[in-house]
Amino acid sequence: MKMKKHIPCAVLLLTFSLEPLALLAQGSLTPPGPPGPTMKSLDQIEPRTPVSSAPFIISVPGSYYLTTNLAVSTGNAIDILTNGVTLDLNGFTISSTAPSAIGSAILLGAPGGNLNITIRNGFIQSGVTNNGSGTYTGSGFAYGIASSSPPSNVRVKDISISGCADSGIYLNMRNSTVVESCVVQTAGGYGIYASQVIRSVVRDCGAVAILGDNVSDCQAQNTSSVYGIEADTVQNCTAFSSSGYAIIANSAINCYASCTSGTGLNSTVAQNCYGYSGGAGTGILDTLSQNCYGSSNTGFGVDAANALNCYGHSTSGTGLYASQANSCYGNTESITYKYNMP
Repeated sequence: MKMKKHIPCAVLLLTFSLEPLALLAQGSLTPPGPPGPTMKSLDQIEPRTPVSSAPFIISVPGSYYLTTNLAVSTGNAIDILTNGVTLDLNGFTISSTAPSAIGSAILLGAPGGNLNITIRNGFIQSGVTNNGSGTYTGSGFAYGIASSSPPSNVRVKDISISGCADSGIYLNMRNSTVVESCVVQTAGGYGIYASQVIRSVVRDCGAVAILGDNVSDCQAQNTSSVYGIEADTVQNCTAFSSSGYAIIANSAINCYASCTSGTGLNSTVAQNCYGYSGGAGTGILDTLSQNCYGSSNTGFGVDAANALNCYGHSTSGTGLYASQANSCYGNTESITYKYNMP
């Protein structure tokens, strides 16, 4: 049997005692002074230029912020004539006392269209009102935020606008413009006109309340015979119109559309939608209607080429009118081909 060897304790102690002296603490433990600052100031992170008076022209790229409320008596308040600009209203208000509405609170006026612009966080106040019959007059601005040429890479966020003779936010479609979490109240023209419109509310407009490529999670209402929302795709929206179309789109999903005397919803494809017409118009007018409810006082509740899982109701007209209907119901019906229906 092989015996285990034991290392004497004295050898172990000798081994540890031979460790290099460099491992021992050396030098003073007293700090030379208080710690220096480690965080950068906001001006170091994002150098910003204050704006304290109007009219004001921005001709150099950079970041700008309001330090107070601004007011003009005529024309534009802020002209952005260059690219690469961030304008923070900083919670302040831009207003105009022009006797006859003129100019813009903020104008994107770069020749050929501005590029890379952000406008955020504040209010634009103008004095135009609706006389109740769709005529908009008064003092202040013609436009809240407008572009003289179609811009690109523009974001407008958290801006509230009221009382413009023409449009609240006018940025054009088919370009990279985004309006998010904005409010427009009373505009004689468009409420919001941009490519992407998200989580915004528009009320009391003389033209289309929201006009865009893609509109989602919005509420819109106009006072004219045109549209509440007009877009390629409309999702999770509510819209009202007096006599035109509340919503007109290629695709509408999870929407509510109501019109006093015209058509509630007019789309190529409607899914999980509700459309109502208070007159002789149509609740939902489309090519393909799925899981929808349409109602009309005297016109068609649902008028579709193909209807699936839909309900159509009309007080004195036709509830459901379709070429083909599958698993549908109408209080009155005019259907060429029925499937899974009585």
